[in-house]
Amino acid sequence: MTSPTTASDAVHARATRKAFVRLVPLLMAAYFMAFVDRTNVGLAKSSLEVDAGIDAAAYGLGAGLFFLTYAALEVPSNLILHRIGAKVWIGRIAVTWGLITMAMMFISSPTIFYVLRLLLGAAEAGLYPGIMYLITTWFAQKDRATAVGLILTASSVAFIVANPIGGALMKMDGVGGLHGWQWLFVLEGIPTVLLGVIIFVVLPNSPAGASWLTPDEAAELTRRAVGAEEPIGSPGAIVRQAMSTPFLLTVAAIYFMNQIATYGVIFFVPSIVQAMDVTDTFLIGLISGVVGIGAVIGVLVVPRVLRRNPGSEVRLIGITTVAAIVLALCFVAVEQPVARMIILSATMLFIVGVQPLYWSVLMARLGGVGAAAGLAFVNTIGLTGGFVGPYAFGLAETATGSPSSGLWVLIAATCIGLLCVPLLGRLLRRHDADNPVGDPEDDVAPVAV
Repeated sequence: MTSPTTASDAVHARATRKAFVRLVPLLMAAYFMAFVDRTNVGLAKSSLEVDAGIDAAAYGLGAGLFFLTYAALEVPSNLILHRIGAKVWIGRIAVTWGLITMAMMFISSPTIFYVLRLLLGAAEAGLYPGIMYLITTWFAQKDRATAVGLILTASSVAFIVANPIGGALMKMDGVGGLHGWQWLFVLEGIPTVLLGVIIFVVLPNSPAGASWLTPDEAAELTRRAVGAEEPIGSPGAIVRQAMSTPFLLTVAAIYFMNQIATYGVIFFVPSIVQAMDVTDTFLIGLISGVVGIGAVIGVLVVPRVLRRNPGSEVRLIGITTVAAIVLALCFVAVEQPVARMIILSATMLFIVGVQPLYWSVLMARLGGVGAAAGLAFVNTIGLTGGFVGPYAFGLAETATGSPSSGLWVLIAATCIGLLCVPLLGRLLRRHDADNPVGDPEDDVAPVAV
């Protein structure tokens, strides 16, 4: 005779497989295009300097300005998503950021560049924390790091694929009277607008709204993911509660340092490759994509290690952070171009691979509207690092004349993040002692911050 627990486990396993097949690819597509549209400016860097008078420091500032408006609107965006549903809000996000990406073709001065980057950040605000929040409403804690890893795989694959494609689009220089970088923005913005329409049509707001789940499957997914929803307070109270949580603030600080490193490399790796005497735009994009290979491996392997060692997030964060520092120092020490690209790819394996661990720590301890606010708040703080990183890399290049000098920024930021890891471990032990969540085998996530 089958026990109720065994039957429930079977229903949940079946429903989870369906969610991984039907939901996650759509979210991956959204984050893939977001990453393409926010980072394609890296390929246009040299051309913008010639055609619009945007030097390395101005480029770094403009690249980073995206993250200021993105970060400022993260929390309100996620609270709106919680209220009106993912279908409408994520669809709206995709359509508006696609249109603004296309408008980047009109860049003619640093000022216009700055304004459009700010607008792009405002349009895309809330996408990533919105996806993270959806994961908390669809997946049990044991499956969340895997889901986050797959989402981050999309961005890493985007870096591998989009750079060569973007490099090829740059070769359309002169077609129709447009520069190659103008074609880059137009032709990479159109698919995003179409994706937004698709999201509006097919994305379920919750398991209960998924036509491809049975009622029992939807109920079991919801029960194990979010448990009982807590009462919804005022937006101000929700945000204050999230911001007053010590472990959440510490994760935000570590993520901030991680994003300085991540986006510094992402926006400047084409310049690093070009400094190796590579002049063909397609080859620059192709070689730059090598860095994304390391990131893909990282976001696939690190969550798998965590799944085999549940509860080991803090220890793995420490190990991966140390590995990134050591590899970055190796990059600075060597001069051979091929060795440098291999080392940089391995560095990104750990810089990006550690990110699912941050979200796993948070998702195990946040639920409901508290998760919507808390996850968005952490992403807000982290993405200000997305502003600091490119700007600091740009200043380093301006001061030294070498794009590779930005690796010292990466090393400094990652070392500071490492110093916060022992504090995170102590705060999590204290939080978990004060907020017991019952039998972990029940797989029901806590709902209070």
